[in-house]
Amino acid sequence: MTPLLAADPAAAFGQFLLIGLVSGLLYALIALGYTMVYGIVELINFAHGDLFMLGCLLSLEVCLLVGARTQAEAGTAAGVAAVALMLVAAPVFCAALNIAVDRAVYRPLRTAPKLAPLVSAIGVSFVFMGVGLFWKGATDVTFPDLLGPPIPPDAVNAAPPVPANLLEGTGLRFTFKDLMVVLVTIPTMAALTVFVRYTTLGKAMRATAQNPTAAQLMGINVDRVIAATFAIGGALAGVGSVVYSLYFNTVNYQMGFQNGVYAFTAAVLGGIGNIPGAVLGGIVIGVVKTLGGAYIGSEWSEALIFAILVVILIFRPNGLLGARTREKV
Repeated sequence: MTPLLAADPAAAFGQFLLIGLVSGLLYALIALGYTMVYGIVELINFAHGDLFMLGCLLSLEVCLLVGARTQAEAGTAAGVAAVALMLVAAPVFCAALNIAVDRAVYRPLRTAPKLAPLVSAIGVSFVFMGVGLFWKGATDVTFPDLLGPPIPPDAVNAAPPVPANLLEGTGLRFTFKDLMVVLVTIPTMAALTVFVRYTTLGKAMRATAQNPTAAQLMGINVDRVIAATFAIGGALAGVGSVVYSLYFNTVNYQMGFQNGVYAFTAAVLGGIGNIPGAVLGGIVIGVVKTLGGAYIGSEWSEALIFAILVVILIFRPNGLLGARTREKV
């Protein structure tokens, strides 16, 4: 039992719930890319998690390039420039890489049996993982804490300052990092929903998802729509990589697999192809994982997640918010 649980069970539950919500929003941000691609081409892009990992490694390179190497640069011109440049470079990099993979690997298999692109996506995932291993090695790499309190230059050996608590006096802890996750994920989901529902390209995406052949007969360039979908999905992975890196401050070449599994599970749980469903699924995964780890044990948290997933899919095969659809033949 953790000290917080023993001292104040009610406060502990509230804190664990808050941690679960924030981590769930992180999973949701990655799951949005999964659900975008599946909603249009019905492809489970297992390489998405490792694309997210490459975005994290690129973000680290941006920090090193700008000169923001330690927490001492937090709040400085170098730190602000690094964050701004990461939010541009990582989404553009991941979007371009996703488009290239679609053109080189997935497009030639568009009319092949569904197992072929699925296995190809797994292969691309291993390729990305190999690139990450070659890029930064097999050990964890520290990411500069650019959102934490800046360390004075003359306090090199001092302990890092404690981040400010935005909920001081409530018994809960909520920092600027937590706020960043909320302020990025919720507007991103809202903007993506508005884009898909009301823009011309969004309508073309929905038409392509419903019936690609009919959409093509109506003058829609299906290949261009699918490429745009992969670009948006990749950009979402890039945004997620920046947020994740700034939040956890540790990256490695294997991080994409586990986070990709959580994100894919969140997308399936909420209703894959459904944007609000991906966010809801991410929140459920985050809360269950955190509360399960606190009250049952971290070694059982993943088993609990997938047990709940199985139970929900037995009664709602299309996910919590997924609509029933007729199988395309």
